[in-house]
Amino acid sequence: MDKRAAEWLKQADYDIDTAEFMAKGGRYFYVVFMCHLAIEKALKGLYQQNLKQTPPKTHNLVYLMNKIGLKADQDQAKVIVRLNEANITTRYPDDIDKLKSDYTEEITGKILTEAKEILKWIKQQF
Repeated sequence: MDKRAAEWLKQADYDIDTAEFMAKGGRYFYVVFMCHLAIEKALKGLYQQNLKQTPPKTHNLVYLMNKIGLKADQDQAKVIVRLNEANITTRYPDDIDKLKSDYTEEITGKILTEAKEILKWIKQQF
């Protein structure tokens, strides 16, 4: 595996672990943010590995998948789109109280589980 791609994956694993840590601490919307970041870094690793280029400085998961040519099934695509849409609101919240009420423990737990499955799937593409 390309050295830079391996570094991207190492960081993706660290970020998903951080998401789990945030969940234990009740920082739920940060769990979603870290899930997005983990998937983003895994996709950037796959981009580096497959295209032999430095990935673009973007946070758009769908864009990265399209550039790589990676096709998700319908369930995976829903999770990826949901994380993609949550990126801006969790990164730059307009209303932190609303965000905290939107991302409950139950909702966030489901997102974390799904993100871990997506991360596993991306790793299988290497």
